[in-house]
Amino acid sequence: MNRRAWSSSLDFAVGPGGPLPEQWNRWVDHRLPYVLLAVALLLSRRADVLPLAGVTLAWLLAKDVVVPPRWRSHGITLAVWFAGTLTLASMLMYRDTVLLVFMISCFFSALKLKPAPLGVLGLAATSVMINTIGSGGPGQALSEDPELWLTVIAVQTTAICGGAMMARTISEQNEARRAALAELETALRENAGLHRQLLAQAREAGMLEERQRLSVEIHDTLAQGFTGIITQLEAAEGAERDPAEWRRRLATATALARENLTEARRSVHALRPGPLEEAGLPEALNAVAGRWAQRSSVAVEFTATGTPRPMHPEIEATLLRITQEALSNVARHARARRVGLTLSYMEDLVTLDVRDDGSGFDPARRGDGFGLTGMLHRVQRLAGTLAIESEPGAGTAISASLPAIGAAT
Repeated sequence: MNRRAWSSSLDFAVGPGGPLPEQWNRWVDHRLPYVLLAVALLLSRRADVLPLAGVTLAWLLAKDVVVPPRWRSHGITLAVWFAGTLTLASMLMYRDTVLLVFMISCFFSALKLKPAPLGVLGLAATSVMINTIGSGGPGQALSEDPELWLTVIAVQTTAICGGAMMARTISEQNEARRAALAELETALRENAGLHRQLLAQAREAGMLEERQRLSVEIHDTLAQGFTGIITQLEAAEGAERDPAEWRRRLATATALARENLTEARRSVHALRPGPLEEAGLPEALNAVAGRWAQRSSVAVEFTATGTPRPMHPEIEATLLRITQEALSNVARHARARRVGLTLSYMEDLVTLDVRDDGSGFDPARRGDGFGLTGMLHRVQRLAGTLAIESEPGAGTAISASLPAIGAAT
C-alpha cells in the first residue's frame, strides 16, 4: 500500500467501487451502533444499566443530529466520537459483560479513524477492553496472564487490520479495473480488434470476484474462531474455583486459536479446509461435530446415509463450511441440548441436514445476524438449495442440497 493510502483511514467500504455497497457503508456508520445497543440491552435485561444506556444513546445521536454534516467526517470529530463511544461501551460492559455486544461497534468506528495508525491504535484499544473487562479489567488481566491476553489482542487487532487493508487494496484494484473496462468499451466502438483485450479484462474481473470471495471466507473463519475463543475464555473465567475445568477451557481456547490461524493460512493459499485434507467428507464432518460437542457440551449425533463417494472439492468444502456455521449458530443462539447431523448421498444430490431441539426462531424475522444469508449464498453459488424450518420453542432444521458432482468432474 502506498503512503497516501496508509495516511488515510482503514475503512474497508470506501468509494463506489469498494467491496461493500455505499448503502451498507451508511448503514454501518449510522444504524449499526443503535442496533447493537438495542440488542445488548435486550440480552442484558438489567434496569440499572438504562441510565448509562440513555447517555450512550444521546452521545450517538449527537454525532448524527447535532454535529454539522461537513464536520462529521473530520479526523478530530471521528477521534472524539470514537473515544467517547469506547468509554461509554466500557462503562456499560463493566456493569454487565453481555453488553460487549455494543462494544463491537467500536471496531467499525476505529476503521474510520484518520490517519491509519490512529485506526490501528483504536482497534487495539477496543480489543483490550472487549477481551479484558470480563476478567477484571485491563490491569488485572494483563498482570495475571499477560502472555495470553497480549497474544489474543495482537492476533485480533492484526486480523482486523489485515482484513481491512486487504479489502481496501481489492477496492482500489476493483476501481482500476472498472476504469480500464470503461476505456476498452469506448475503444471497441472505434476498433473491433480491441475486442480480445476486453475479454481479457473480463477474465481479470472474474479473478477479482474470486479474491473477494476468498476475503469473505477468511473473514468468516476468523470471526467464528474469535467467537469460540471468547466463549471459552469467558467460561474459564467462571471456572476459577475449578483448576481442572479452568485449564481445560484455556487449552480449548488455545487450540481454537491455532486452528483459526491454520484455516486462515489455508484460505490464503487456496487450499482445501484442514478437516478435508486427509479424510473424506463423512469423517471430516464427524470430526468437526465431535470437537464442537466437546467445546459446547451439547450432544451431537452424526449419521451418513447412502453410499459415500468423493465429491468435487467445492461441494465438500461448502458442506463443511455450512456445518461449521450451523453448529456455531446453535452454540450462540439455540440453547439446545441435542443436535442431529445427517449427510445423505443420493443419485443426483448430496444433502446435509442439521437439526436441534433449541429455542428456535421466526425465519421471516431472523435478520442478518444468524449467518443464514451466508449459507444461502454458498449454496446458490453451486446451484443448490437451502431450506430452513423453525419456530420459537420448536427447534430449528436446516437442509442444504447440492448437485452430486463427482471429484473427477
